[in-house]
Amino acid sequence: MESPVGDSRDTSVVVATLDSAEVYIVVSLSSRSDTQVIYVDPTTGALCYKAELGADVFNSEREALDFITNGSRWLWKSITYAKAILGYAALGSFGLLLVATKLSKSIPNLPGGGCIYTVLESQWIKISLHSPQPQGKGEVKNIHELTELDIDGKHYFCENRDITRPFPSPIPLEKPDDEFVWNRWLSFPFKCIGLPEHCVILLQGFAECRSFGSLGQQEGIVAVIARRSRLHPGTRYLARGLNSCFSTGNEVECEQLVWVPKKASQSVPFSTYIWRRGTIPIWWGAELKITAAEAEIYVAEHEPYKGSAQYYKRLSQRYDTRNFNLASSGNQKKNPWVPVVCINLLKNGEGKSESILVQHFEESLNYIRTSGQLPNTKVVLINYDWHGNVKLKGEQQTIEGLWKLLKGPTISIGITEGDYLPSRQRLADCRGQVIYTNEYEGAFCLRTRQNGALRFNCADSLDRTNAASYFGSLQVFVEQCRRLGISLDTDLTFGCQPVDNYGGYIAPLPPGWEKRADAVTGRTYFIDHNTRTTTWNHPCPDKPWKRFDMAFEEFKRSTILSPVSQLADLFLLAGDIHATLYTGSKAMHSQILSIFTEEGGKFKQFSAAQNMKITLQRRYKNAIVDSSRQRQLEIFIGIRLFKHLPSIPVYPLQVPSRPPACFLKPVPNILPTSSEGVSLLSVKRKELIWVCPQAADVVEVFIYLSEPSHVCQLLLTVAHGSDDLTFPSTVDVRCGRDLDGLKLVLEGASIPQCANGTNIVIPLLGPVSSEDMAVTGAGVRLGSSEASHLALLYDFEELEGELEFLTRVVALTFYPPISGRTPITLGEIEVLGATLPWKRVFTVSGLPAGLCDHATKQKKENDSLLPNLDANAHVGSSISNEKVSISMQASSPSSNWMDLLTGDSTDSDSLPQAAIENSGFGGDLLNFMDHAVNEASAQTNNQSFPSQDMKASISSINQYIKFVKSFALPKTGTKLNFIEAMKLETERLHLNLSAAERDRALLSIGIDPASINPNLLLDDPYMVRLCRVSNSLAMLGQAAAEDKINASIGLDTDNDNAVDFWNVTGIGEVCLGGMCEVRIEDKESVHDFSSRSSGVPKSPSICSHCRRKVCKVCSAGSGATLLVGNNSRGSSGVNSAIGRSRSQAELGSQFVTTDGVICKQCCGDIVLYALRLDYVRILVSSRRSARVASAVHKAMDLVVGFSVDGRLAGRSKPSDCLKTDQMLRLLLDGEESLAEFPYASFLHSVETAVGAAPALSLLAPMDSGSRQSYWRAPSTCNAVEFSIVLSSLSDVTGVTLVVSPCGYSDMDAPTVQVWASNKISKEERACMGRWDIQSLLASSSELYGPDKSDSERKVPRHVKFSFRNPVRCRMIWIVLRLPRSGSSSVNFGTDFSLLSLDEDENPFSQLNRRSSFGGLDGTTDPCLHAKRILLVGTPVKGEIGLTAVEGSDQLKLRSWLEQPPQLNRFKVPVEAERVMDNDLVLEQYLSTGSPLLAGFRLDAFSAIKPRVTHSPSLNGSIWDPWPPLLEDRHINPAVLYIQVSVLQQESHSMVTIAEYRLPEAKPGTAMYFDFPSQIQTQRVSFRLAGDVAAFMDDPSEMDDSSEYRSSSPVAAGLSLSNRIKLYYYADPYELGKWASLSAV
Repeated sequence: MESPVGDSRDTSVVVATLDSAEVYIVVSLSSRSDTQVIYVDPTTGALCYKAELGADVFNSEREALDFITNGSRWLWKSITYAKAILGYAALGSFGLLLVATKLSKSIPNLPGGGCIYTVLESQWIKISLHSPQPQGKGEVKNIHELTELDIDGKHYFCENRDITRPFPSPIPLEKPDDEFVWNRWLSFPFKCIGLPEHCVILLQGFAECRSFGSLGQQEGIVAVIARRSRLHPGTRYLARGLNSCFSTGNEVECEQLVWVPKKASQSVPFSTYIWRRGTIPIWWGAELKITAAEAEIYVAEHEPYKGSAQYYKRLSQRYDTRNFNLASSGNQKKNPWVPVVCINLLKNGEGKSESILVQHFEESLNYIRTSGQLPNTKVVLINYDWHGNVKLKGEQQTIEGLWKLLKGPTISIGITEGDYLPSRQRLADCRGQVIYTNEYEGAFCLRTRQNGALRFNCADSLDRTNAASYFGSLQVFVEQCRRLGISLDTDLTFGCQPVDNYGGYIAPLPPGWEKRADAVTGRTYFIDHNTRTTTWNHPCPDKPWKRFDMAFEEFKRSTILSPVSQLADLFLLAGDIHATLYTGSKAMHSQILSIFTEEGGKFKQFSAAQNMKITLQRRYKNAIVDSSRQRQLEIFIGIRLFKHLPSIPVYPLQVPSRPPACFLKPVPNILPTSSEGVSLLSVKRKELIWVCPQAADVVEVFIYLSEPSHVCQLLLTVAHGSDDLTFPSTVDVRCGRDLDGLKLVLEGASIPQCANGTNIVIPLLGPVSSEDMAVTGAGVRLGSSEASHLALLYDFEELEGELEFLTRVVALTFYPPISGRTPITLGEIEVLGATLPWKRVFTVSGLPAGLCDHATKQKKENDSLLPNLDANAHVGSSISNEKVSISMQASSPSSNWMDLLTGDSTDSDSLPQAAIENSGFGGDLLNFMDHAVNEASAQTNNQSFPSQDMKASISSINQYIKFVKSFALPKTGTKLNFIEAMKLETERLHLNLSAAERDRALLSIGIDPASINPNLLLDDPYMVRLCRVSNSLAMLGQAAAEDKINASIGLDTDNDNAVDFWNVTGIGEVCLGGMCEVRIEDKESVHDFSSRSSGVPKSPSICSHCRRKVCKVCSAGSGATLLVGNNSRGSSGVNSAIGRSRSQAELGSQFVTTDGVICKQCCGDIVLYALRLDYVRILVSSRRSARVASAVHKAMDLVVGFSVDGRLAGRSKPSDCLKTDQMLRLLLDGEESLAEFPYASFLHSVETAVGAAPALSLLAPMDSGSRQSYWRAPSTCNAVEFSIVLSSLSDVTGVTLVVSPCGYSDMDAPTVQVWASNKISKEERACMGRWDIQSLLASSSELYGPDKSDSERKVPRHVKFSFRNPVRCRMIWIVLRLPRSGSSSVNFGTDFSLLSLDEDENPFSQLNRRSSFGGLDGTTDPCLHAKRILLVGTPVKGEIGLTAVEGSDQLKLRSWLEQPPQLNRFKVPVEAERVMDNDLVLEQYLSTGSPLLAGFRLDAFSAIKPRVTHSPSLNGSIWDPWPPLLEDRHINPAVLYIQVSVLQQESHSMVTIAEYRLPEAKPGTAMYFDFPSQIQTQRVSFRLAGDVAAFMDDPSEMDDSSEYRSSSPVAAGLSLSNRIKLYYYADPYELGKWASLSAV
């Protein structure tokens, strides 16, 4: 693409795929001078970009490609050259990159600069990903269909101008109008990595221009730009009329731009004209019948005009120019309203099928006028039966009649006129509105503005619409040319003869007159040589809009037809584009556009046959492929993804274990190698088989992640030789911020034996408190052989793992199947997780403006559901990584606290014995509980106890117990019903209590938590039906939320519903009567709890069904209108639910919307239950989101030392950032900073004083945090060791210590000692030197005492410790040690370098302290302190240690791997088998002579985990600039277990012998699990346990009717039927020919 003025290159995109299957996107934008490299993660598909020079930012494209391939182009597997990026999406097993490979400059040079490109050829680059996440066949099919979407020739973009609004747009490019951006979803990944400009803003429609001139010279240019709206996307019979986004099908905004090109220094006059086209804005549709010649048209019976007013309001707001400052121009008067004139071209004759639409069109406008919803908009309807007039009067008279009707509205609406001024210095002379942005140098001066718009429509907004809009635009085009000084007249006034039939473009002048252009402004003026005077005005101006009054022949005779033909050509092309997009075929009846040319008659002769051909094409495509095209469009623009791609994550995880991640200690290998195991982390060696020594019983690896992350998954690539028993069978996982803080995340996770190269995923929850696991039912029941219930409704016993976004070390311990028998083999190891955008955190455009606002917004929205979020210490992990709980650990000396699980106190002496004896019984312990809680909170005074947060948590628990008391459960022992249990759960989640906290509170008062579990309070058939209804509500709610968000585009919409989506009532909340006529809630028992009520509204609502007055308490949530309107049966399938929510026309008389109110008596219990269940699911999800937000806040606090809100106040200015860059260059002296957070961190924890900046701030960028903040060690600490892991292997030349603002004194000037190594073992590190800062204080006063603030320094005070020789290492140890009393100074020698600074330079504020040492709290004890630590040197480019073992050792290794195992697996014959409990239990019966059972084979399940499980709870944009860091599925992952039981011969009872935690794998993957020991039995039972209810079948493979008939509450893809095979081990030579027949 052509570069802007002053640039010398076009935009270039190179997509390179290497032999390792890695994909790099190399982009060189015309607006930038450098080149960026974007890496596509081969596992998750996430885009990776760090903005590091030399890593992914290069000076040229060639330099970038050489870096990728290490200078060898032979490493390329494939390469694609493109002109622009159109979008990208990571879709499970595939990444789809859409690029434009061929462009056309359809409008080369807009006034003011800018080129519009049409995509002529595009390409979907399909990237295979290693993710083993199960995907449904329907999802794979939909992804394939997406790649078949017709892009070429129908989409366009502009690199440097906003063209989503009428020309000229006053809005910058980065803020387009979302109504016309078709690749918003596909461009979102580039926004997430900070490169939004790398993906163009793609519009759908048409954009092209034609030039016209006289005497062989160009006089003017006309361009037609047509923008299709994306608010109602779809095909002809699936997108008609209005939808819930207040938009119509096939809605297009058209713009006719005419300008006179000038020289670069001259102003460019231009004129624009806007009109709209679309289907009729009411709720209607058409049913296609094969036997009928025309489709049957029908209009919705219920509120067919709802939303029509909002549609016109959007148009009115877009084209309202009444308030623009044009008074100074004197050319335009302010209109009292905004006219919107609808030109209806439908057949309105008697008996015509379209007449019903004409009638409703008129009634809709009457309805809008009487409702008064558009006080400032005047909507006018003009009916003009186009086909009827053509048939009755002919084409010429039809055109004349149209002109007569259009004259008044067109003149009233007007056009936009102005000039582009190449220099803004001339703006003072501009009379009118001034528009300019940073995208061009000059400015636009508008003299007049179009106010309002014409709107053309027929039934489909296709053929008739295109023809009528052309003839209307033709009149405007002639007027535009006249006002620009270009005459299209052919009359011979004043005897000026045209040179030929196509001459005469300049308006005729009287004798003695001359036309010239001003050399400065380029404006045309006229010279009268007769009188020697000049004027700006034409001496014989034409009558404006004169051709509206002409007959057709007169128009043709008096108008130069060449430009008319050029305009007709544009409309012909545009009509074909719009018709193809809507119907799949070209436009019909287009011959009338050529009526002014001689070829028009010839074209008419074969138009009838052509129209018949197009009709047949449309009928076929509408009937056969419309549904597929509809899915393509919806996926392309990113709507209804929960329907089309239900299991695919919208935001893929990152893989922080990729290099430069490393192992902290070498992984042992059976052969000598130099890589030390780093190959196991690189995707470049996917086929690698790492063989550990045979003597190793376990293999332990310590992975240092490349970025701090929250670890979510462990992905292992199975690697072995012929014997698969060499791969580990179990693994333990520990995670932590450093080696000192490792916590057990997962213990004994099963690893099945699989085929070589198989990818398996092990989900990770996060460290879970042992107390929570002891008290919560899910943790207690795990491993039990008893049949457990299915949590079909929601996870009542959810265990909450700690969320930690600063995890840096992952320790894995692998165990072999048989210890010491064979060497252990390993394959690629990948750690998947979520990372914070740290790069933006420390920049001006980073976190505070984006993620912080998102987190704050999310927090406020969650607070509406979780009102006590701020006051609860249990939202997330504390800073000390210790989970705060009600029952403190017994080892804590200050924990005089009561254990709610047992009723015991952690201090046994402080609790009365009587209380201990009563705990655990059903007596009334509430009074004792209250007393104990209050007493404990009053006695707790230790500083280590978070008393303030704990008191808030205690208050929440007390409140919850009061709710429990309101049901009198402890006294009466009564059992709650379903609604009462759900109300308790709602209150619990409102109080922000976890499931473990709830269970502790219940057990302390003698209540079994299982007794209030809603999953156990309904019978199975009803609960299955309730789940289906709730799932349908979730899908409908998601669709309604998407439509609501899209409907707000271009409108100021307010939620004026009387009730919210759920409107659930709390405990004791009743109707107070009054004007309410329903009074359903006043009959509920409140169980001695004080009644609450929201009160009766002043104006009660009216139930849309029974028409009675209803108060808020007795109203069902607005979500009930979706369910009741969607299906009167009260339950519906997911597929039909989503499909029917799209438009009212598809529902006929049923109107699906969240507007309106339905009383609870008209809903039915199943609907009310579904609303309450959906609400609880949302509360659970909101709590998870709140925990994530809390973890983000705490991670920020541990890095910059402030809360996010505090960081906002201390934000750096852009000028400060520039100064910081200059300062950093001076500090580094031409080298690089090697240990900057987040890519570097500490290997061990660092002691930090209370109130000081966190230790990680020492590695943070220079401009982060407060200037006055700095790190300090506790005063009791005489020495501190910093073990720093560098961002990559580097050649380190020295260490720079930035001095704290307080400076040094004789008492706290430390000695510094530095070591270097590549391993964590201190014995193997090398000492780089020892320095003493104390000896410099006398000679270097700059380091002494607090820094002054009277002037700013170029660089802060610092000390540089240079090494004698650079050292190549990955780890640096730095020890700071306080001087001993009486110690003498040390000569620094040549190894020490101090940069002299002026005493007056000071960038820091004066600290209010008495001495240069001590804490900010006034203590005077000396302490260690520093501002920053910089490691200086050069990173080693490229990955190290990826070379393979060669020579004889490699041959020996290959020979060993190819050795066949001594024993093979063989299938055990089964006499009979049966499945039970919804196919979750499989029993196999064996004969008495069966061999010893060694294990079983399980084929991976085909069920998927849906991304959406409830209605949306937030009202923000679905494509927020800052997406959620974690999906619910990653916060609380669903895990499945297989429990194996066998019949014990002695006791004749079933005994559980093993339980296996199942990893995720591709559907159908064969996984082999060995039993702990070989067994002999006649019956084996397999039970599938765990989070079974979290899975579902692919909706596209489900039939709605069969779904209703099915009574199974679980997914069919989880069935154990024909999925498990038993096997035994035997020597294949002994079996002979039967070996191949019985292999398993």
